[in-house]
Amino acid sequence: MNMMFPKTPAIQCGPGPHCSFTPNGGCAADPLRISPCAPGSACLIMDNVSCAYGKTRVVENVSFAVRPGELLCLLGPSGCGKTTTLRMAAGLETPVNGRILLNGQLVGGQGMHVAPEKRNIGFLFQDYALFPHLNVLANVAFGIRNKGKAESRERAMDMLRQVGMEAHADSWPHQLSGGQMQRVALARALAPEPMLMLLDEPFSGLDKRLRDQIRDETLHVLKSTGVCVLMVTHDPEEAMFMADRIAIMRAGRIVQLDEPETLYRRPVASFVASFFGEVNRIPSNVRQGKVLSPLGAVPAPGFKEGAEVELVIRPEALSLELSDDGNATVLVSHMLGRSNLIHLRVESDLGPPIHLHARTTGPLPHIEGARVSIKLDQSQAFVFPKEEQMEEESIPEELPAPPPNPGSFC
Repeated sequence: MNMMFPKTPAIQCGPGPHCSFTPNGGCAADPLRISPCAPGSACLIMDNVSCAYGKTRVVENVSFAVRPGELLCLLGPSGCGKTTTLRMAAGLETPVNGRILLNGQLVGGQGMHVAPEKRNIGFLFQDYALFPHLNVLANVAFGIRNKGKAESRERAMDMLRQVGMEAHADSWPHQLSGGQMQRVALARALAPEPMLMLLDEPFSGLDKRLRDQIRDETLHVLKSTGVCVLMVTHDPEEAMFMADRIAIMRAGRIVQLDEPETLYRRPVASFVASFFGEVNRIPSNVRQGKVLSPLGAVPAPGFKEGAEVELVIRPEALSLELSDDGNATVLVSHMLGRSNLIHLRVESDLGPPIHLHARTTGPLPHIEGARVSIKLDQSQAFVFPKEEQMEEESIPEELPAPPPNPGSFC
């Protein structure tokens, strides 16, 4: 497993004694930067951090930075370490190695541990966590410090106006719907003007229609405040909707960190390609720099002759046309709303028939039993080394870490 994901280089985090230079330069907050970052250019930096529960490593050498105003999403299956990574940023878990910096200040690692309540962080969780004995206005004002009573009330009301809940200021949490409670929780998290917001599966408790609405409203509020955001989700569609950049995690490591479009169009691994929707997989070998398939030859640069590879094709890369001379037969076709799912039996001289899926839009003319020809959009076909399908390590991310050494706290 360790050979699959190389160790991430250390991060430049700004001038000062905490700055870590690498031989080749580079910066997680801005991959194009080769000189030290200006102070405050990344509000959160996770520099080569790891976390363990007993002897089991659940996060291994994770590095990234969140820029001011950016929403970075940790995306992966259950047990991949994404929630543990967020908990380390919050100060709820202690890294066994690496460093965590907030606005250039060391808050975790290297013998330092700043308590969560002293990190100036806002939290938004799935269960809202509103205080049942306080009304909506008092809930929002609860975390505001260093302001008088009148100023705190005005700040709380201003946040309620931003989330459209000012009319419910005197209501109690049990009188609110799930969507309203989520709006109040967002207002409460933002009221103290945190440096960083942490979102842990915040919309998973809502039904789909309400989830889409609240997700959209939350994104606009977060962007209007300019706060840095680190979010965790297992939903690829949610990550692409919300995030400026996404870090795909697997077995405690980041496989790829990029903008959503880059992850979709230029995945670095089969795991990344398949995480953003169903894919067709065709095992093959490299011959003269190409992979031969029933859909034609696909370039395979960088592979040795005869290398075992996997051709990964998105269903939407296959366009179909009714043809008596086609090499595919429609087995089943279903209209799924915005797209059609077509099951195909594809024949070729390269081996036995294979089963592929195609997704099309518009009317559904491909009746079952029809012969069709297939055209492949090669921009959505990827060649990756053949790898064993790895079962994800189901590590309970909410288990408490072993008690830290008291001497490691400041």
